[in-house]
Amino acid sequence: MQANFVIELGEKAQVPIISFSASSPSLTSIRSPFFFRATQNDSTQVNAISALVQAFGWREAVPIYIDNEYGEGVIPYLTDALQAVDARVPYRSVISPSATDDQIVSELYKLMTMQTRVFIVHMFPSLGARVFAKAKEIGMVSEGYAWIMTDGLTAEFLSSPNASVTNTMQGALGVKPYVPRTKDLETFRIRWKRKFQQDNPDIVDAELNIFGLWAYDAATALALAVEKAGTANLGFQKANVSSNSSTDLATLGVSLNGPNLVQALSNITFKGLTGDYLFDNGQLQSSAFQIINVNGNGGREIGFWTSTKGIVKTLNSANNMTAYSGSNSDLSTVIWPGDTTSVPKGWEIPTNGKKLRIGVPVKDGFSEFVKVTRDPSSNTKTVTGYSIDVFDSVVKALPYALPYEYIPFAKPDGETAGTYNDLIYQVYLKNFDAVVGDTTIVFNRSQYVDFTLPYTESGVSMIVPIVDNNSKNAWVFLRPLTWDLWVTSFCFFIFIGFVIWILEHRINEDFRGPALHQAGTSFWFSFSTMVFAQREIVVSNLSRAVVIIWCFVVLILTQSYTASLTSLLTVQQLRPTVTDVHELVKKGEYVGYQEGSFVLGILLDLGFDESKLIVYNSTEQCDDLLSKGSGNGGIAAAFDEVPYMRLFLSKYCSKYAMIDPTFKTDGFGFAFPKGSPLVPDVSRAVLNMTEGDKMKEIENAWFGKQSNCPYSSTSVTSNSLSLKSFWGLFLIAGVASLLALIIFMVMFVYKERKMLRPLNSRISTRSKVRNFFRIFIQRDLKSHTFRKSGLNDSNGTSLPSMGAPSPSAYSVQTSYFPGDGDQSSTEFVDSSPDRQTSQEVVINIDQLTNPNQERLAAFEVEHDHN
Repeated sequence: MQANFVIELGEKAQVPIISFSASSPSLTSIRSPFFFRATQNDSTQVNAISALVQAFGWREAVPIYIDNEYGEGVIPYLTDALQAVDARVPYRSVISPSATDDQIVSELYKLMTMQTRVFIVHMFPSLGARVFAKAKEIGMVSEGYAWIMTDGLTAEFLSSPNASVTNTMQGALGVKPYVPRTKDLETFRIRWKRKFQQDNPDIVDAELNIFGLWAYDAATALALAVEKAGTANLGFQKANVSSNSSTDLATLGVSLNGPNLVQALSNITFKGLTGDYLFDNGQLQSSAFQIINVNGNGGREIGFWTSTKGIVKTLNSANNMTAYSGSNSDLSTVIWPGDTTSVPKGWEIPTNGKKLRIGVPVKDGFSEFVKVTRDPSSNTKTVTGYSIDVFDSVVKALPYALPYEYIPFAKPDGETAGTYNDLIYQVYLKNFDAVVGDTTIVFNRSQYVDFTLPYTESGVSMIVPIVDNNSKNAWVFLRPLTWDLWVTSFCFFIFIGFVIWILEHRINEDFRGPALHQAGTSFWFSFSTMVFAQREIVVSNLSRAVVIIWCFVVLILTQSYTASLTSLLTVQQLRPTVTDVHELVKKGEYVGYQEGSFVLGILLDLGFDESKLIVYNSTEQCDDLLSKGSGNGGIAAAFDEVPYMRLFLSKYCSKYAMIDPTFKTDGFGFAFPKGSPLVPDVSRAVLNMTEGDKMKEIENAWFGKQSNCPYSSTSVTSNSLSLKSFWGLFLIAGVASLLALIIFMVMFVYKERKMLRPLNSRISTRSKVRNFFRIFIQRDLKSHTFRKSGLNDSNGTSLPSMGAPSPSAYSVQTSYFPGDGDQSSTEFVDSSPDRQTSQEVVINIDQLTNPNQERLAAFEVEHDHN
């Protein structure tokens, strides 16, 4: 208030106003060009304080401040800084400057009944000394408490330590602007102390605090500014006022040299006692803050805070990290109230003797999770269940005692008092301190409470009946393979038969004869490879290579088919009746959900008609509804959370299957009020339990040791073999066959190039094609297979005996091709021995002597005829 008044005078007279003690942030809003704050703004220290709160992991802090402009000015900035590090301000303790000791004690007792044990003190030193003295008396400066002082108290109490004062604040932390130790500062302190003792011989060991140093630097800055602005015009211009003005202030003149002095002060820069000294928009630039721990008769430096590096142990830039640090490991060891080095956790159970009121749900079914039992004789209620045992174990794992009691959320008659959402809302209304039970973590509930980490599986699943899908009918043998694999296999059998005929028909008697006989033999050979019963012998090396590869493909295919068919005929094939939620909606089937569950909203969002939704309360009722079916007053599927479905399947494993979670949730968790410091500790304990054996023991105690249910798989797949599993084999067989055909055709064309080359270049393409096929379907008499039969070859092998012709003796037969009219040509075909004449035999012998001669003659005759 004084500063405001003086600043207004300076504004009116245009004279610069310099203050080395007005630290209230509210003065910043005045924005007067004539005001120079030669001290630190109180708001500059709040980031250092919030960094301490964050470093020690405190989630709440209560400011205790004086009820005036000095105390209130910093609170908004302090609250914002704490919120920035995720720390709450659950309460503000305001103490009047004229408060009596009883009033101070009353306020401190009020703080003791709260959970928070971190206090930030911001007030005048005289009032602060009284507050600490009373806090010491009632036991608040002891183990488990944390006290942080702002720079006003820290600088005053520790610059001239008073044992009676410091004894009341042992273990407290404080922040104050850092003043580097320099030779000029030490010389000044000696000079000032000598002068002070001369003027005040009764005061011993007096020390100049930070405000005195700022005052000296402010005087130095003013002197330098006056020298720079000059003293030529130090007068005032009289104000034009009436003679009957009632105040002397009305006659205040305007300084002629004031604006020049303001300009000089704004540009002044020098090395002062407190460090680099300069003004920025009339504000002294902030420096690093020193963090002090009160021990013994004074303070002990434990670290520093800077706006760029955060908390550091020293200000030696060579040893500091370049990144911002917020860890308490960068501080020296702190001795806390109670003479302990254990960091206070920042909160305690209130000392008013009350236990935590834990709300638990009341319901009829699924009692394995939560069950409330009432004793009529004593009218007492006992709460048991899986969720209860988990919470009890979690509390035992906490590093401190946590008294609590379970309170069922029920009406006087024992019926439930509402839904799970209603129960959660009671925590928001402060009727319960927490909720323990099978409460699911969902978004709308998290707006009113804070949940711990989940202690169960997450997700909403669908349970459907399973039926034996193994239909023992006449066509079951087709099921091992999918239709595409059947078609592909059939096509390849035809293709392989065709390839073998092409490769063998010119050199192998087994593949010769009438057209139908050749086709039948080729396909018979191909299909008989399924049972490896082919009796025809292949003589071409290309055919052998194709057959070997194809037999390998057939072996793999038949073995896979046999295994799949055996499984279909001998193993029970259970399949869910439904696998798609949208199919249920489309068919208008009835589905079920647990009473009071949030799953109702999910089903409605999916598009289910509310009239198609049926409620169940227990596993037995759910089983009954599913057994009836949707058309008989039951349901086609049940929707619920995974923990409930696991419990259901543990009882009815052989009848139902759980489909993959349709919707994701975060599982079951414990609910606490928003910002509760219990949440991180309980969450860590839950995480520790789920990673250990304790959770498994609790699950076995309530749900039993569940064996692996063979039909409760969350995924459904087909047993039929598809083309995807065999396309590589077919690709190899196809490539090998095509390669054999290409090689064969190249060899054929090269071998018969003379016969294929026409004598008359004017022959039509059609005749060339006919000639090609005539040669292609004839025997290759040069083949070793015919030479081994006894036919004469170039090496002079003897002819067969005429008296005993073989079944495949050679004769001349006229064959007609489509489109040839009555034109004929000779071809070597099989003939019965009794039909052969001597003339035919002679012709054959003559042909064998020169096998190409008759072909050329036939070709020329046909050409002349055309």
